[in-house]
Amino acid sequence: MRYSEGKTGRVFVLRLEDREILHESIERFAREQGIRCASVQLIGGADKGSRLVVGPEYGRAATVRPITYELDEMHEVVGNGTLVPDKSGKTLLHCHIACGRKGHTVCGDIRAGVIVWHIVEVVLTEIIGCPGLIRQASDLVGIPLLWPDKEV
Repeated sequence: MRYSEGKTGRVFVLRLEDREILHESIERFAREQGIRCASVQLIGGADKGSRLVVGPEYGRAATVRPITYELDEMHEVVGNGTLVPDKSGKTLLHCHIACGRKGHTVCGDIRAGVIVWHIVEVVLTEIIGCPGLIRQASDLVGIPLLWPDKEV
């Protein structure tokens, strides 16, 4: 197990507007506000055409190939994520959402492009005092993984 310890910094409440791309808007806001690390909670709607990464094609394959799923209609959404920079300092959002409509639910990662339907409310809680916390490239899964600076 690895970990980093920090403290709560600023807390922002955002209203993302219709047709914004969820991860792009949150990452842009973080850059503009000088936010390095944060915890993210969100609730709202995802529009038709939004895409999620819903898992790897084969669970333990040497090369991970993501499965994408496109929403065929508007869905209610709730999600959680973390904002952490990579080695170059670019803050990246890792966020999973659950999308529901008419008693059916799909969950996945938003990095393929989730489109806001009317609004998404976001609570972004800044984490300060953990300068060693980064996202690091991984040959294992092909995406930058969280890499805390301490080991237990």
